[in-house]
Amino acid sequence: MNVSSVAVGLPVGDLDRAIEWYRRVLELDEPDLEPADGVVEFRVGPAWLQLGRDSTAGSGAEVVLRFGVDDAARERSRLTGLGVVVGPLEHVPGAVDYFDFADPDGNVLSMYSEHG
Repeated sequence: MNVSSVAVGLPVGDLDRAIEWYRRVLELDEPDLEPADGVVEFRVGPAWLQLGRDSTAGSGAEVVLRFGVDDAARERSRLTGLGVVVGPLEHVPGAVDYFDFADPDGNVLSMYSEHG
């Protein structure tokens, strides 16, 4: 198997609100694709983020979408400045710094920076 791309789909209750929120938080331009009614996709680094108008009721399993960044502490500060509620910056010696936060629909997100 040769995987050439990865797309992560998240359900959102209000697609327009979600598009604006993700554009602001991840500093994205307009969606790259609109493959179907009620679905948009953004190219985020080497992956695709797909937002789809759908029920946001969970299936019981929690998925966390994690974004690798150069400096998690700096991104945490930036998001706090945007009014995004973020968790504490966690430090794992010799491995990563990370923090968690949620989008307006309750999807759990995280940003991390690797050490070394």
